[in-house]
Amino acid sequence: MALLKKRSLVLAGHGTSLALEPEFWAVLDALAVARGLSHAALIAAIDAERGARPLASACRLAALAFAASPNYR
Repeated sequence: MALLKKRSLVLAGHGTSLALEPEFWAVLDALAVARGLSHAALIAAIDAERGARPLASACRLAALAFAASPNYR
C-alpha cells in the first residue's frame, strides 16, 4: 500500500495541504509541465473546475485522464 505524500499550497489566498499517492503526484507533475503551469497553478485550475467533488478526488481524476491521453509518456 502506497503512503500518501502531502504537499502544501495556497488556493484562493488560503493555505491548505493536499495528500495523494506518489504515483498521482508524478502524473500531475507531468500534466503541469505539459500545460506549462506551476504545480500550484495546475491544482488551482483543477480546484476551479471540481464543483462539489473533493479536491483530492478531482486531482486523481485529472491525473487518470491525462495518463490515459496520448500526450502522456
